[in-house]
Amino acid sequence: MSREYKITGFADEIDGKLDVQIESLNKLGIKYVEMRGVDGNNLIFHDNAKVSEIKKKLDNAGISLSALGSPLGKIGITDAFEKHFDEFKRAIEIAHMMDTRNIRMFSFYIPGDSKEARAKYKDDVFDRIGKFVDYAKKNDAVLLHENEKGIYGEKAPECKELMDEFACENFRAIFDFANFVQAEQDTLEAYGLLKRYISYIHIKDAIWGSGKVVPVGYGDGNVKKILDDLFCNGFDGFLSLEPHLFEFKGLAELEKGGNKTEIDASRNLTGFEAFSLAHESLLKILQQ
Repeated sequence: MSREYKITGFADEIDGKLDVQIESLNKLGIKYVEMRGVDGNNLIFHDNAKVSEIKKKLDNAGISLSALGSPLGKIGITDAFEKHFDEFKRAIEIAHMMDTRNIRMFSFYIPGDSKEARAKYKDDVFDRIGKFVDYAKKNDAVLLHENEKGIYGEKAPECKELMDEFACENFRAIFDFANFVQAEQDTLEAYGLLKRYISYIHIKDAIWGSGKVVPVGYGDGNVKKILDDLFCNGFDGFLSLEPHLFEFKGLAELEKGGNKTEIDASRNLTGFEAFSLAHESLLKILQQ
């Protein structure tokens, strides 16, 4: 590849143990990790001693954090907020300890999961996100909002509302192709609305209708078209592998353009096989 891409990923999809995550990333030549689950818990719930141990092992392996894969904002909008905000503040402390400013987050699950419900709870969502962003500004953190089914920012118009209100150096957008497909949101339409706010990409694809997650390029996420446009417009953010392919058996029926894989598609994949397949599929798109 003539261009140098910053590839990272959720290595807990390989294995929950840090040592296995490090070994696997090294095998694939990946120098970043978006850390979510590690040694039995999400990174933001470990104590300082454990965080320091994790950091030392990553440093020794030459691996850096691209972001904290936190669950922040992944509670109901009617759930108590004070404890969650304390967890948010702790996440920022850990981000500083891990030498990253980036924290993945969400915009709260909405009861009823309808347009009317989103309108009803919009003010509550904006109040909470506003508190997050104000604190992030004062504490040198970058909040990366991920679109996901069921939360306020499930589809592009609501994501754009959040960005129009709060976008700044400390609040930016993650673009997740598969999550939009699963929410029945056309990804090209979503990209058009959110393009100027995107700082980070989650690499996974999905089939329209069934929502089945597949390797990038085999689904309906328009991954190559969107990545090409991003790079043409100067994007230099992270591409984060989030395979979700543990039970993926159907590669043979999805082959396009003669692409093949060495992985046996007749059985469930191991964590490393799924991650390797996701990585291989991304590299093929980037090389086209």
